[in-house]
Amino acid sequence: MQAQLLTRRRREGGQMVSRVITTIFGVLFTIIMLFPVYWMVANSLKTNNEIFSIPATIIPTQITFQGYAATFSAQFPHLVTSLIIALGTVVISLVIATPAAYAIAHFHFRWAPVLIFCMLLTQMIPSVTLATPMFLIFNNLGLLNNNIGLILADTTYAVPFDVMILSAFLQSLPYELVEASMVDGCGEWGAFLRIMLPIAVPGVVTAGLFAFLFSWGDFMYGLTLMTTNDIQPISLSIYNYLGQFNSEWNSLMAVATMATIPAAIILVAFQRYITAGMTSGAVKG
Repeated sequence: MQAQLLTRRRREGGQMVSRVITTIFGVLFTIIMLFPVYWMVANSLKTNNEIFSIPATIIPTQITFQGYAATFSAQFPHLVTSLIIALGTVVISLVIATPAAYAIAHFHFRWAPVLIFCMLLTQMIPSVTLATPMFLIFNNLGLLNNNIGLILADTTYAVPFDVMILSAFLQSLPYELVEASMVDGCGEWGAFLRIMLPIAVPGVVTAGLFAFLFSWGDFMYGLTLMTTNDIQPISLSIYNYLGQFNSEWNSLMAVATMATIPAAIILVAFQRYITAGMTSGAVKG
C-alpha cells in the first residue's frame, strides 16, 4: 500500500512539473508572438524623438496621439476601401464555396479527392506568380483600379481554401438529417438551405473569416491591380506611406495599428465560431 502511495505521489509530481514547464513555454511563446504587436502600438503612442532614444523605452514616457492625428484623415478612406473589398470577397467566396463544399462532402463522386488535391495545389502557388497573368486578364476586362477587380482577384485565392474547410466541416455533420427532410418532401436544395446550412454556421463563419483575413492582408494583388493612388487598400497604403514619410515612424506605426484593429476586432468577436468550426471539421463522425 505504501509503495503504491509513493508511486502515485511521484506520478502526480511528474505531472505537475510537466504542466508547469508547459505553462512556462506557453507564456514565453505568447510573449514572443505578441511583443511585435505591443511594440507597434507603443511606438504609435510615442514621439518620434522617443522612438530613436537610447536606451529604448519599453513603455511610452509621454503618451501622444500625434501619429494618429496626422494620418487618420488620409488613411480612413483606404480603411473603408479594404473593408469593402474584404466583405465583398467574403460574400462571393461563401456563395461559391458553401454549395461546392456540400457537394464534395455528401455527393460521393469519383473525382472528389482529385478536386480537393487540385484546390490544395492552388494554395501552394505564390500570388506573385499569378499577378502578371491576372493583370493582363483584368486589363482586358477593364477591371483595373476598381474594387470589383480586387474582390474577384482575392476570391480566386479564398474560394479553394474555403471549400477545403467547409467540406471537412460538412462531412462531420450527419447526412441523415438531409435524408429525413427529403422523405418529408424537401428537395436537395431545400434540405441544404433549411437543414444543413443553419447547423453549419460555425464552419461558414470560420471560412468567411479566413476569406476576410486573406483579402484584408493582401498586398500583391493590390500592388498589381491598383495602378493609381485614387483607390488603394490599406496594405498598399502602408507601403506607399513608408516610402513617402519614412522618417515619421510614430505616424507609420499609427497607420499599421489602425490597419490591425478591424481584423483583431473580428477575430475576438467570432472566436467561439472559429473554435467550433475548426474542432468540428477536424473530426469526422
